[in-house]
Amino acid sequence: MFAVMGITGNVGGAIADTLLQHGKHVRGIVRDAAKARAWQDKGVELFVSDYDEDLVTAMTGVEGVFIMIPPNMVPEPGFPDSVARIAAIKKAIINAQPPRAVFLSSWGSEKPSGLGIVTPNRILEQELGDTSVPTAFLRPAWFMENIVYSLSDARSTGKYFSFYQPLERPYSMIATKDVGRIGAEVLLQSWQGNRVIEISGPSDYSSNDVAAALETAIGHPIVPVAVPRENWVETLVQIGMPADRSGAYIELVDSLNSGWIKFGVPDTEHLKGSIDLVTTVKALAARSN
Repeated sequence: MFAVMGITGNVGGAIADTLLQHGKHVRGIVRDAAKARAWQDKGVELFVSDYDEDLVTAMTGVEGVFIMIPPNMVPEPGFPDSVARIAAIKKAIINAQPPRAVFLSSWGSEKPSGLGIVTPNRILEQELGDTSVPTAFLRPAWFMENIVYSLSDARSTGKYFSFYQPLERPYSMIATKDVGRIGAEVLLQSWQGNRVIEISGPSDYSSNDVAAALETAIGHPIVPVAVPRENWVETLVQIGMPADRSGAYIELVDSLNSGWIKFGVPDTEHLKGSIDLVTTVKALAARSN
């Protein structure tokens, strides 16, 4: 039995699928059982917990746990929700002492600043690195699936509006299915101490490459357009992000564009996925039709 958080999302779902394919039993830790009924039909045991005292029970009697905190694109200052959840997870891990734990973190989590919306992953690594449980922190690159937010504009305008610049600069990306598969494979291993694992896709991709992938998936020409830095807040407001909450996202993008966040951190493992950008974007486009 393996306990898995986030099974109704992309990464947690891929973790659970991979474990099931290996013949393992899965306990899905969920906040809303109704949203996870399809997993119950697959034989997954559902355990309802909202980052409370029940987490200890959820993590007891298992071979390992996969833990993640929900992403928040518009966090409050200081990330109070994430900090509270990390504290609850730490308490549960220390009390349950599972044989091993895999945590979803993010690239850049070794940096002391400039992380924006992925700052909670640095906090998670700092807080969960000393529990005495063998621990692996997964640091994936930017998720290819985030391109889904550009599909509507690409279809209607024939343009891919990018914050990632310059347009020809390649950066690391990864499909969430690869993150989940690799995370599950790590969870099936045995080790001592802490591991940090960087995960990227089979290739690096530029904004120009994203536009080309969208063109292939949609079936008509897509032109990449660099959104001017001075227009970022306004542009984010237009797609639904409040102006007073956009700073954390902008900070992350600035750090990626400047090269402050990158792969190749000393003393880390590095694994590559197999799913390419075009395959992922085609799947996103098909699902959104």
